[in-house]
Amino acid sequence: MKKLLLISLSALLLSGCADRKEYEETVLQQMQLEKDIKDYKLSPERMAKCVVDTSSNNMPGIFAFDPKRMEAYRNYTKMLTLSSSKDPKKTLEELRANFGSAKELAEAHSNYTESQMDCLSALIGESEEPTKDEK
Repeated sequence: MKKLLLISLSALLLSGCADRKEYEETVLQQMQLEKDIKDYKLSPERMAKCVVDTSSNNMPGIFAFDPKRMEAYRNYTKMLTLSSSKDPKKTLEELRANFGSAKELAEAHSNYTESQMDCLSALIGESEEPTKDEK
């Protein structure tokens, strides 16, 4: 019984890691295209990590490997790749169903956008702070 529980838990953790990793990669791709990040000479990798961490705080689920959180990672990834979908209209309908409603999809998009703005503001602020040597 313990072995079965351990195997099940391991499978759950691996799939959760894969879902988060895929979300992180998708966010990184978005950040590499973001004009403001290029203009301010910010690290797309650092920005992506910040956005993933910040947006994850407002996703469903209590902890990182909660099944609801893993589903949210998949849905957010799908949401970010909507424009490259072969059938965007169908994908949008799927997203509405996956999130539960059009309102919840809009809230998820708002969460992502707010996370992006918060991180951009924080990283720009860090890059503009004078170092101790300059003071």
